[in-house]
Amino acid sequence: MSRSEQYERTEPETATDWHSRSLEDVYADLETSAQGLAAEEAGARLEREGPNEIEGEEGTSPLRILVEQYTSALIWVLIVAAIVMAGVGHTIDAGVIAGIVVFITLFGFVQDYRAEQSIQALKEMSTTYALVRRNGEKREIDATKLVPGDVIFVESGDIVPADARILEESNLSVDEAALTGESVGVSKEVGEVGEDTSLAERENMLYKDTVVERGSGTAVVVETGPESEIGQIATALEEAEERETPFQSEMDRLGKIIALGVVGAVAIIAVAELVIGDTPPLQVFLTAVGIAVSAVPEGLPAVVTLSLALGARRMAEQNALVRRLPIVEALGSVDVICTDKTGTLTEEEMTVQRIVANRETVEVTGTGYDTDGEFLRDGDPVETERVAEVLRCGLLCNNVDVGTRERDENETEAAESGEGERAYLGDPTEIALFVAAQKAGFDHRDLAEEYPRLGEVEFTSARKRMTTVHRTPDGGTAAYMKGAPETVVERCNRELVDGEIVALTEERRAEIEDRNEAFAEDALRVMGFAYRPDVPDDQTENPDEDLEREMVFLGLQGMLDPPRPEVPGALAGCLDAGINVVMITGDNAVTARAVGEEVGLRSTRVITGPELEEMSDEELAEVVDDVDIFARTSPDHKTRILQTLQAKGHTVSMTGDGVNDAPAVKNADVGVAMGIRGTDVTEQASDIVLLDDNFATIRDAVRGGRRIFDNVRKFVNYLLSGNGGEVTMIFTGSMVGFGLVITPIQILWINVVTDGIPALSMGVDPPAEDIMERDPRPPEEGVITKRIVTSIVGIAIFMTVCLLPLFTLNFFGELIPGYDVTGALLGWSPGYEPGRELAQTMVFTGFVVFEIVRIQAIRFRYGLGLFSNPWLVLAVAVAVTLQLLVLYTPTGQLLFDVEPLALVHWAQIGVAAVVFALLMAVFVKVQDRYFEQY
Repeated sequence: MSRSEQYERTEPETATDWHSRSLEDVYADLETSAQGLAAEEAGARLEREGPNEIEGEEGTSPLRILVEQYTSALIWVLIVAAIVMAGVGHTIDAGVIAGIVVFITLFGFVQDYRAEQSIQALKEMSTTYALVRRNGEKREIDATKLVPGDVIFVESGDIVPADARILEESNLSVDEAALTGESVGVSKEVGEVGEDTSLAERENMLYKDTVVERGSGTAVVVETGPESEIGQIATALEEAEERETPFQSEMDRLGKIIALGVVGAVAIIAVAELVIGDTPPLQVFLTAVGIAVSAVPEGLPAVVTLSLALGARRMAEQNALVRRLPIVEALGSVDVICTDKTGTLTEEEMTVQRIVANRETVEVTGTGYDTDGEFLRDGDPVETERVAEVLRCGLLCNNVDVGTRERDENETEAAESGEGERAYLGDPTEIALFVAAQKAGFDHRDLAEEYPRLGEVEFTSARKRMTTVHRTPDGGTAAYMKGAPETVVERCNRELVDGEIVALTEERRAEIEDRNEAFAEDALRVMGFAYRPDVPDDQTENPDEDLEREMVFLGLQGMLDPPRPEVPGALAGCLDAGINVVMITGDNAVTARAVGEEVGLRSTRVITGPELEEMSDEELAEVVDDVDIFARTSPDHKTRILQTLQAKGHTVSMTGDGVNDAPAVKNADVGVAMGIRGTDVTEQASDIVLLDDNFATIRDAVRGGRRIFDNVRKFVNYLLSGNGGEVTMIFTGSMVGFGLVITPIQILWINVVTDGIPALSMGVDPPAEDIMERDPRPPEEGVITKRIVTSIVGIAIFMTVCLLPLFTLNFFGELIPGYDVTGALLGWSPGYEPGRELAQTMVFTGFVVFEIVRIQAIRFRYGLGLFSNPWLVLAVAVAVTLQLLVLYTPTGQLLFDVEPLALVHWAQIGVAAVVFALLMAVFVKVQDRYFEQY
């Protein structure tokens, strides 16, 4: 029985109104109480409801990954070719093609499976546990075993394991950015809210995968797994169609074109030889098979797969985990990167940089959570006593917890030994204040003993301030306040200057306001600090807002989430490469602009979320190319910005971490998820996961994508032009009556071995020097350009022009018995009759030599020298060695129907190769006049 049937009498009309019902109704609907469930009942519900997991979190099955390898048209062309070869008795040829298909699909499967396993490993590293009350006792369980009706406990630093209604709370604040996009923590409380209350304002609810910033609470689970708010988003995401990359579309289209071309060429030759000529049907069929085999680039899928896999491996070494191989190439075509600010462009570690105390401004050195730093005024060190009171206030009026993050693989041993890395748990702003005080020598444990906390007036978004009451070392009591500067100053009537309390004049209020605005213009988040040395007795243990008056102003602290040091250079590299970078953040416009200027964004124009909502789609389309910063945005705004850019023809990479970012990440041309602070849903929707959440990694990935695309284009040009030469040569030989000038198995050998091995090594060619100086290629420009098409045609003609004479010279001995044209020309002894086999061997070997010459001609266009890729040099050496083994070993001669070549034959091939190289050089010069593409 499903839960909806079980609770049919009392289940709410909608699954989202748990927030508006009384606790009594919630208990009744869930058949539970504040004591939670019995273990036996929880087990029964787990059987009915299923685990507390989101659909799709289990990852893609191995079988599905394997099946996806057979969706390429080229793969099916090869399968059909193998069947045809087997059908006419050429089992060796068929076996070779079948082996190629198996290699390609297994290789692709291994790479995709490894990527999927890496994603799953990331999830296992962040397994969530829940503290739950079962049988009236607290116990820790795997969060996937939670069920509706369980009572859970959360505290600062915990990930909320399920959707739950709050029963009790103490200063509870939750970061719901992953779900709502709001960067400010939400204060939680017990009670009911209206049925129409928006998700972001439901203060009595906790939601799965959000994070507790501070405080603690008890709640009853109301929804788990796919029924949770995050689960519903994930379910909708699963129904969205997977976007096919332009490269996938092009390779599929290429496979279909090749298939149609094979059918067309075979039909033309069959008709020509059967109707016009006098060729036996079997010979016609064998010629048609030869054309088919020569037209299919058997090595292309393997080379493409390996090249993408190597690119993915290089990117993984640079902290970018590729979830789908084809996306590696798609990165190279990106011309707009939409990026988050916090943690991607910045360190995500708020750092106090300036302090106002005793009417002076003091600079604070050091970044992040490093406690090393100095206090300077005009470059000279300042005694810490000058800033001690404001720092003490920031440390006392603070709820940060300090723990350890285990570094040992065995977490239990690490915890027992005390080894680990210091970890701060709490709001990033409070952590910044905590660290700043430590730089001045304060110890939070000693201070807590000297100034024990007696009470607290908690922070709320409406109050914008927080106050704590402490016993002082002299036995008295004092209150310490921090909050937004304007709210703190309005509660003060005095200030502390050089150890004396003086009146806070209107003139000083204006000066403080001016300093606050100056800090804000420099992208600093500013907090004000004050204290009250004379706390009334009735406000000591149960303080309220009446306490927050007649305060003594202590000063300001301005903090900044500093840009990552490598970001300005990485961003400049993207701009030089013609890639526009757009920052989309939830921060205010002033902060966003200041950060944008610091990291090097070209434009200072900022559009805020409210302004965006007032714009029509047409108005946004007119300005979107000129805006580099969108501030105060929600995840919905991200999707709209993405769609507008794509509608204008841009190829867009979109970063995201929160659940509501997932639709934008999923629909981007290249979706990028944050591996450190990202949610599982966003990772599942992404194409790439950044293991370090760093913008520079995106830049490196784009560079890698461009390199992969260049290499793919090079070997596509190389393989297709070679295959075009084979087709043209066979077609021409057949039309002039020579029959097969090269056999199908010889063609397979060329395509797979002597072409395939060098082509594979081209997949690791180094990048061209100007790779990040070019503009992104237009979206409509694919791998195969007009230049490559002309290359395929031109090279095919040149190969035929140069190789057909070789065949003719060595074939005449068979056509004219007793007369040897080659022998007569070269003075050989009478009676030597080379025949068809030698002529085919000359063409066979000539193709191998020509292809080696062709490799360097292609690479020369990218400014790559002969020895710039050691693997290619080795591959060419291997290809030549294998060809010699075919020519000069009995097994090779028998298998491939070849004759050993004499020195004079190599001389002929050498002359033909020189002519071929000269023709290509002239042809490239002509192409340079008409084509800009590589």
